[in-house]
Amino acid sequence: MTGGTEDRHRQNVMIHREMTLDLEPVGPLGIIAHPSSTELARKVDWYIRKWRTGVEIKQDVAPFYSGYKKQTYLLDVGIPRFGSGEAKSVINETIRGYDLYIVADVTNYSLKYTICGHENHYSPDDIYQDIKRVIAACNGKARRLNVIMPFLYESRQHRRNSRESLDCALMLQELVSMGVDNILTFDAHDPRVQNAIPLSGFETVRTTYQMIKSLLNTEQDLQIDSDHMMVISPDEGGMERAVYYANVLGLDLGMFYKRRDYTKIVGGKNPIVAHEFLGTDVAGKDMLIIDDMISSGESMLEVAQALKKRNARNIYMFSAFGLFTNGMKKFDEAYEQGLVKRVFTTNMIYQSENLLKREYYVSVDMSKYIASLIECLNHDASISELLDPYNKIVERVNEYREER
Repeated sequence: MTGGTEDRHRQNVMIHREMTLDLEPVGPLGIIAHPSSTELARKVDWYIRKWRTGVEIKQDVAPFYSGYKKQTYLLDVGIPRFGSGEAKSVINETIRGYDLYIVADVTNYSLKYTICGHENHYSPDDIYQDIKRVIAACNGKARRLNVIMPFLYESRQHRRNSRESLDCALMLQELVSMGVDNILTFDAHDPRVQNAIPLSGFETVRTTYQMIKSLLNTEQDLQIDSDHMMVISPDEGGMERAVYYANVLGLDLGMFYKRRDYTKIVGGKNPIVAHEFLGTDVAGKDMLIIDDMISSGESMLEVAQALKKRNARNIYMFSAFGLFTNGMKKFDEAYEQGLVKRVFTTNMIYQSENLLKREYYVSVDMSKYIASLIECLNHDASISELLDPYNKIVERVNEYREER
């Protein structure tokens, strides 16, 4: 551990100690991990246990800290299924007065269940129904209910263009009507979907700091200035996200817009005819392509190809959620052809072993960040600095420049 890393660790521990001494917890902390997020929740639990071990609780406030230090904050919750495919949720320990955090990854297709002798993979609908089952099992006993849904369910269906369902808005309203106080998600496809629940707690958290930190830890020869690096948005919808990266890093911004054929529909959408580029010269510069998710990845790969034709240097892809719905073959080919150097996505959703073994793939660990959010919320402390990590990014980039 370097001196800078040690200082940051000590500072982090001190912040948590000061916070917990100054602010009483809302209630005993409980984390309910859906089977889709078991591994992530275990890492989050490890950080919270580590931080709270060093906290000294004064005698006069000890009654308010009942159950504050535990061997684990993960609760024993089961979601058994019947042979018909129906399910229920069972909570096997007390939750009365608890501040509960339900963590679930609605994109985890690796889970399976049996229905009438046939094996089915879980869909996002199945996992969302499980979240509601857990909430229903709490039965008004918890003091506060919070849902951490890294990939926001149905977030791609966030607006209406014709006679369409507004699935994401309906989901948010349904959770609030069931008693959920706070909903936390990350890099929402369109943050304006929170307008569906204007009086309720909703946070969409950026993954910017963790992405940049992972890039700096992975690459040793970066020159982070506008002469050697550029931020790219693969479409107009992701501009706000890319603008933030460009501003905090002090880089120029470029954008591709998708020219579509509106005379036909293929796979439920108008096919893309070409990616048109708006921006300055990219020749010889490293490119950071920023998006909220990689679904099939075709758009980002087409953007990478277009940048390489303009003589861009190394191309790095940043995306909070790597779904890779069409597999890794095209990414493997792009890496072998030198189109892409690294692909960064987070561990907040399911990552297959096939993905993790890729030489060009970097898994960005978000467990410490989520643990910090839970700690702050459990003490009703401000999470403003966690939501906007500008100062931390600048500090880490300056440290990287000094180390080179």
